[in-house]
Amino acid sequence: MRQLVSFFISLFNGFKSMPYLIVFLISMIPILELRGGILAASSFLCLNPIKSFIVCIIGNIIPIPFILWFITPIFDRLKKTKSLSKVVHKLESKAHQKKDQIERLKYIGLFLFVGIPLPGTGAWTGSLIAALLDMDKKKSLIAATCGVILAGIIMMITSLIINKAAGFCTI
Repeated sequence: MRQLVSFFISLFNGFKSMPYLIVFLISMIPILELRGGILAASSFLCLNPIKSFIVCIIGNIIPIPFILWFITPIFDRLKKTKSLSKVVHKLESKAHQKKDQIERLKYIGLFLFVGIPLPGTGAWTGSLIAALLDMDKKKSLIAATCGVILAGIIMMITSLIINKAAGFCTI
């Protein structure tokens, strides 16, 4: 994760004068999401934790409605193309492998899946699973948003503890 965050910080180097924009953009990227944004803000850029938390939450929430409402028709269309069909099937397969974690508990499961920051979980994957399971979009949006907030709280507390212990970026 640190290497990916470091890569994206250097990629967004042109925005050096706008560090919160860098954190915002990292929070929108699949795989990194809010976790990467908070890591970038707290360990690399030494930004204000509260402002960073808010920016990361917003950045991670923005993709959720687009995934919930539009990913299924996009996937259906992409499956008809030779070059992207395999990629779509692979993404769907990965999502279906994780669906049991959400399917049993529905919206509470979605909230926990998004909210507990473990590898392979997060708003992108949780929203994709909710869309593929044809869960109610409004309820899924609320559950995923609450999950992002929970993940943000967990990551912020963790990063503050680690930074204090390691002596980096203490604000």
